[in-house]
Amino acid sequence: MKPIQVGLLGIGTVGGGTFSVLLRNREEISRRAGRAIVITTVADKDTARAKAITQGEATITDDAFSVVNDPAIDIVVELIGGTGVAKQLVMKAIENGKHVVTANKALLAHHGNEIFAAAHKKGVMVAFEAAVAGGVPIIKSLREGLAANRIEWIVGIINGTSNFILSKMRETGASFAQVLEQAKALGYAEADPTFDIEGIDAAHKLTLMSAIGFGIPMQFSAAYTEGISKLTREDIRFAEELGYRIKLLGITKRTAAGIELRVHPTLIPKERLIANVEGVMNAIVVKGDAVGQTMFYGAGAGAEPTGSAVIGDLIDVARTLTADPEHRVPHLAFQPDQLSDIALLPMDEVNTAYYLRLQVLDQPGVLADITRILADLGISIGAMVQKEPTEGETSVNIIMLTHQTLEKQVNQAIAKIEALAVVTGKVTRIRLEELDS
Repeated sequence: MKPIQVGLLGIGTVGGGTFSVLLRNREEISRRAGRAIVITTVADKDTARAKAITQGEATITDDAFSVVNDPAIDIVVELIGGTGVAKQLVMKAIENGKHVVTANKALLAHHGNEIFAAAHKKGVMVAFEAAVAGGVPIIKSLREGLAANRIEWIVGIINGTSNFILSKMRETGASFAQVLEQAKALGYAEADPTFDIEGIDAAHKLTLMSAIGFGIPMQFSAAYTEGISKLTREDIRFAEELGYRIKLLGITKRTAAGIELRVHPTLIPKERLIANVEGVMNAIVVKGDAVGQTMFYGAGAGAEPTGSAVIGDLIDVARTLTADPEHRVPHLAFQPDQLSDIALLPMDEVNTAYYLRLQVLDQPGVLADITRILADLGISIGAMVQKEPTEGETSVNIIMLTHQTLEKQVNQAIAKIEALAVVTGKVTRIRLEELDS
């Protein structure tokens, strides 16, 4: 049987890993797919690097559009990244009747609805396992393995850079700035790490998982995003003393009021498995009504782990090339005409628990004033700790853990507390999730 011919757009870290694994395991992959899968053409601006990696095993070009327009190419693998030329190339490939495999979470989070609609109309597939959590097969699990379930919530550590920083801050007591420089030196953080440390990368990935889990269109613009750059080592230490760890979590939940879609630092109990995921590793917990909690763990980035996911998609596409398009697994797990229009909740309407740290003057009556504000807004305190003042200091730290309450009520409480003359500085607020059954 004629081999499937693949055009690879971009042979950087992930592209190189994909090419290497496909070449190394080609016999095994052919046995799984039922026919050979061969990268015949590679497009990259750095043609010298591309030639060095491919070693004569593929044709090299610096013109990506020549690849998507080549009638001999069956599948286009887009590993360029970004939402500019990558979108043009993907849309052109679809227009030309080619299947697409991509690791581009930003492209799909912003333009996935348009891309999937075009692919459905043309009868081609767009596969994107590598776009979320690297080599962890979470997309396939949500779309197929858990298809019998009504998904209740998905919670994940889906950015390795941020998880590395938080792990090192906890282990060493170093500041955010110090650990960020270490992450850059080790190659875990980009020169401009904004997408990672401010939660944008995680929000792209969460948008995809939420759409698949709940059968809704992609709505990245509605995601609440808060990063880790303002976290202090003091709060990480206090959380640890209270039995919690702080992780940057992507959280999406189905509630009676609508779907939550949020990324932010979160306290979780130390005994939860996901609280013990350290370094650059990723982990996702999915709660289904039938299966209960399931956890997926593994390398969330890297050349060969992500390349593994790309090739998994290539095999899936190869297996279903001759299938009736109507009988393929839908892009977002649900049939395109069965997507839900359920509303996404604004952050003000989210109901969760909170860690609040206040610096107050060490004098009588302070606690009474603060607890009165919380009580008036219906906020119940679950635990409270007052730290001893250090020598020469006139203010002390008070840490409160609240029971679940609406975000907008906590916002009002913080504004009123900060207006008190006895409160020095801003109130630190970190959300808290128990993640129990």
